[in-house]
Amino acid sequence: MIVFCAHRLYTPREEILNPLLFVEDGRISAVSSRAEREIPQNATLIDFNRDFPDAILAPGFVDIHMHGGAGLDVMRASHAELPRLNKFLTTHGVTGYFPTTVAAPLDQTCAALERIAEAIEAAQGSHAIHGEDVQALPLGIHLEGPFLSHKRRGVHPPENLVEPTLEIFDRLWQAARGHVRMMTIAPELPGAIEVIAEAARRQVCVSIGHSDAVMEISRAAVRAGARHATHTFNAMRPLDHREPGILGEALTSEQLSADIIADGIHVAPEVVKLFLRAKGIERAVLITDATAAAGMPDGTYQLGPIQVEVKNGRCTIAGELDGKLAGSVLTMDRAVRNVTQFSHWSLQDAIGAATLNAARAAGLAHHGQLTPGAEANIVVLNPDGNVRRTIVRGVA
Repeated sequence: MIVFCAHRLYTPREEILNPLLFVEDGRISAVSSRAEREIPQNATLIDFNRDFPDAILAPGFVDIHMHGGAGLDVMRASHAELPRLNKFLTTHGVTGYFPTTVAAPLDQTCAALERIAEAIEAAQGSHAIHGEDVQALPLGIHLEGPFLSHKRRGVHPPENLVEPTLEIFDRLWQAARGHVRMMTIAPELPGAIEVIAEAARRQVCVSIGHSDAVMEISRAAVRAGARHATHTFNAMRPLDHREPGILGEALTSEQLSADIIADGIHVAPEVVKLFLRAKGIERAVLITDATAAAGMPDGTYQLGPIQVEVKNGRCTIAGELDGKLAGSVLTMDRAVRNVTQFSHWSLQDAIGAATLNAARAAGLAHHGQLTPGAEANIVVLNPDGNVRRTIVRGVA
C-alpha cells in the first residue's frame, strides 16, 4: 500500500484538507483526512508537503481532443515513438488522452487507427509501471473527420471529407478495433442522424462540431444520441439572435457537455468566460487541440496530412497568408491556469473541467476523479496550478 499526503486534495468536486490518499495495485482504495484515519505501519508514505509547501493532489488531467506534441503527430507516430509523447504529456499533468485524427484519405486513416489501437491495447495490458517509465495513457480514439461540413471544415482538407454512411463508420470502427470513444460529426450532412444513432448505440460519445447546422438539426442530433460539442465557437455556424444555430444548442442544452480551447487565441478570454457561465462547472470541458508543435520551438510541423507552421504561439497552415488556425500549442496545465485568469472560476473548478467533466463526457468511468475504485492517476500542483509531479497508476 502507498499513502500520498499533501496540504489539500480536490476530488475534484470536494476539497479535503490534510488528506491521505490510499493506493493499492494502481487503484485508489480510500480517501480521508489525517484526522479521520491513521497510516498503516506497513504502508509506504509519500508526503509531498516535504518538498512542495501547499501541495495539492488532484485527478490527472484528461485530454479528449489532441493531435500530438513533442514533435510527434498521433496519426504518423510509430509505436516506438509514442512514449516520447506520453512522457511529454505527464510533464503537463495529463495522465490520459484521446489521440485525435484529422480528415485524411480513408486508407491512411485506417492505417493510423490500427497503430493507435495497438498502443491503446498495450497500455491496457501493462499493469506494472516503473518510475522512469511513467507515461500518459492513450484511453481511446477521437475521430475528428471525415464526417465534417465543407463550409466549416477548418483546416481539414476538403478532398478528404465524405458524407457519413454506416458502411464507412463501420470500416473506421473495425480498423480501430472498437477503440473509437468519441466522434465529431456535422449533423446536417445527409446520413448523419443515422450514423449518430449507430455510434451512440456502440457507446461512442458523439460530438457535434465542424458544422453549419441550424438549431433544429442540432436538436435532432441530440435526440439521436449526440451528447457533446467540439471546440465550441470554432468551426461552427456563428451565433445569430434569430437563428441561434448549433452554438445556441451547444450553449443552452442541458443534455450536451461542450469543450473549448482556452488558449486566448482560438477564443477571446471574454468569450471563454461567457462559455463557462453558460455550461457551468459540470458541463464545461477543457481540451487542447494540440498539434505536434506543442512543447516545441517555432517551426514547421505535421498535423495528419497537413503541414502547419508555429510562430509566437499561433499554429497556422504552412504557406498560407490568411493565418487560418490549425490546432494549437496549448498544454492542459496552461488551459487550467487560463480559466482561472479569464474568469472568476477557482482552481478547483478549473481542474474539474480538465478531469471529471472530460471523463464523464467521454464515458470514462475510472478516470478524472480521486475516489475509491478509480485508477490512481494524480497530478500534484501548487496553488497557482503549476505541475510539480504526475502519478500514473500509483507511480510517480
